[in-house]
Amino acid sequence: MIYQRMIDNALWGFVQPRGGWSAFAERVRMAEAADAAVSGSPTDAAIHGRTRFEADRESSDTPDSLSAVVNDPRGDMFVSGEADQSSLVPGFGRRSFVDDICFGGETFDFCLETLDQLLSRFEECRISVSFTTSMFVQPTVDFLSHAVSREGLRADAKKLKAIAELSFPKTKKGVQAFLGALNYYSRFIQDFAVYGAALDQVREEDFGPGGDLSTAQRSFKALQTKVADAPILKHFDEAKEVHVMLFANEWALSTTLMQEHDGVMHPVRFCGRVLKDNEVNYHPAEKEVLALLLLLNTCYTQLAGLRGHAVSVAPGGPPRH
Repeated sequence: MIYQRMIDNALWGFVQPRGGWSAFAERVRMAEAADAAVSGSPTDAAIHGRTRFEADRESSDTPDSLSAVVNDPRGDMFVSGEADQSSLVPGFGRRSFVDDICFGGETFDFCLETLDQLLSRFEECRISVSFTTSMFVQPTVDFLSHAVSREGLRADAKKLKAIAELSFPKTKKGVQAFLGALNYYSRFIQDFAVYGAALDQVREEDFGPGGDLSTAQRSFKALQTKVADAPILKHFDEAKEVHVMLFANEWALSTTLMQEHDGVMHPVRFCGRVLKDNEVNYHPAEKEVLALLLLLNTCYTQLAGLRGHAVSVAPGGPPRH
């Protein structure tokens, strides 16, 4: 993930080479020019000929100017293990996904301003952008198999439809494949871990004569229904109050991050997990704390420093604030 870190550092302006990006870029340009001059001039080896082995050996023994600049201590971003203080300001309010960047705005001018900041930062950091694979000024963007729009985040409708139309698997391996297909979109499925745990407990012998698959089949149908009715997840708004709904039963945790839009609570993120063996006998209140910690860990970058309201939903009981 070195490439990911390089782009993140460029976007946030956290670190820079000694002397600044401009000085480092100038050294790189000079090194590239020197290498180009050397490669364009004839040598004795080129005139008299040489074997491929001799050429490879000479190349490895004689580092080029660009490699010398990159490996020079002045090109290091760190001094004594600490990052240099950067004069750059953050050019983007979030991380990239490896080399994929998606952003939007309330107005067209805001989008242009953000794009200008990004391109300027990439130019400073010598990061190239492929304009043939880029999209600009679109109402909806397909990003990592998600449809991103002004309204929020929506799962790929075609993939969800295919999952919702699957028949119940005939083997345990088929059940695991079904859960694996849903796992990527688990953020759209409330109580995914609760229903998924019942399917995960299915054994191979349950598919044979005398096996009981009634519970697994009910969970399978419930998940397919939730997939078909998967909601649009609203974009997180740090200016709005945070509301958290917690749920825990004998075998799983489930939590929902919500925010109010136009007087109605809308989900921002669903998350959950199966309880570990040592957590099964925890008190219900302790399980709810685990559910809250799970959400805080999953959504730390959004929730850090904010206050919120938590609602606990006990199985068969009324909500508790």
